[in-house]
Amino acid sequence: MKIAKIAKRAGFYILISISALSLLLSLSEARDSGTSKRIEVKDIRFWSNPTYTRIVIDLSGATTFKYHLLKKDPSIKKPQRLFIDISNATRSKNLTETKGINDGILKRVRTGQYNKDTVRVVLDIETIEDYKVFPLEDPFRIIVDVTAKGRPSSPEVAGSKKELPPAPQKRVKVSRIIIDPGHGGKDPGAIGKRGLKEKDINLKLAKKLRNLLRGSFKGDIILTRERDIYLPLEERTAIANTKNADIFLSIHVNASPNRKARGIETYYLNFTTDEEAIRVAARENGTSIRHMSDLQFILNDLMRTAKTNESVRMAADIQESIVSTLKKRYRRINGNGIKGAPFYVLVGTQMPSVLIEVSFISNSEEEARLRKDAYLNGIAKGITTGVLKFINNTGTSAL
Repeated sequence: MKIAKIAKRAGFYILISISALSLLLSLSEARDSGTSKRIEVKDIRFWSNPTYTRIVIDLSGATTFKYHLLKKDPSIKKPQRLFIDISNATRSKNLTETKGINDGILKRVRTGQYNKDTVRVVLDIETIEDYKVFPLEDPFRIIVDVTAKGRPSSPEVAGSKKELPPAPQKRVKVSRIIIDPGHGGKDPGAIGKRGLKEKDINLKLAKKLRNLLRGSFKGDIILTRERDIYLPLEERTAIANTKNADIFLSIHVNASPNRKARGIETYYLNFTTDEEAIRVAARENGTSIRHMSDLQFILNDLMRTAKTNESVRMAADIQESIVSTLKKRYRRINGNGIKGAPFYVLVGTQMPSVLIEVSFISNSEEEARLRKDAYLNGIAKGITTGVLKFINNTGTSAL
């Protein structure tokens, strides 16, 4: 089981399982309520390309798990394997025992009732460079990200975010942008006082943004959804990774219990103690603020592969461009700055990635503006200008 050093007291290290800690409160609640029913392993989903595979194990509730990487054993004709043991669990009768993957990284994924209390999920490996295993809540699922040799490496994580990190020495090719219109289908997102739905604005704005970018950017521009459908957050991330995106933009509209709150803010993946940033992330993640604390703990390991330096710089370019563009035509445009926060949709992205909250649908004036094409055109223009500025300063592309 993977472990993390938490504290050092009186010369002794206190060690605790990352996955166990992240689920401790959930299990405590279950015990307090007298719940003893076993968790059901409902489904296993995956997305892949030759250098990256994301596996999602869907469960009916929260539980603990452990995992371990086993070496290849030619003597018994066993490949290298990664297994995940899920406690207090049983297999769904509808769950396929073996799913073939054969993407060059994983051969297959197998599930079985290891004993009466444990379901074992086994990934038979062809080749592997690195892997991450972590839980997401509401609904509870276990994410397994596996990468192979040849996947572009990530830079060191920047330390203080008070100042922007220096521009990278090496310019990189930017040939594909993924635009992610947040929410959709059964998930409307935030809803304004007059009934405007976030999911509709996100999709409309994403299409405007794609059209504007096509005028200056000659690479591929892909939307995670083209219509009003529901996509789980982990699938949006998987789309960006399996499509080998060079930039990932998640489009959202903000909301607050404070009806006077207004403005634009742009986020990148990071830890935070800012209560408002945590609240926004919890809302977009569809989970509780308490679960945000759990996620921030496991981010300690996941952040090693995040494109944090580039994401901070791109967030700054986009934020400044949106605000300056809108201020030319509109009054009371608040620039709320760039912020780090633990958004599910940014966890595991392997390219510069940001989440943009373009206005507050809970603010009556900004809700009215979001209904108008001219305002959305201004936002799309601002994002486009910021993205092109980022590419010109940090990368090369067919502009």
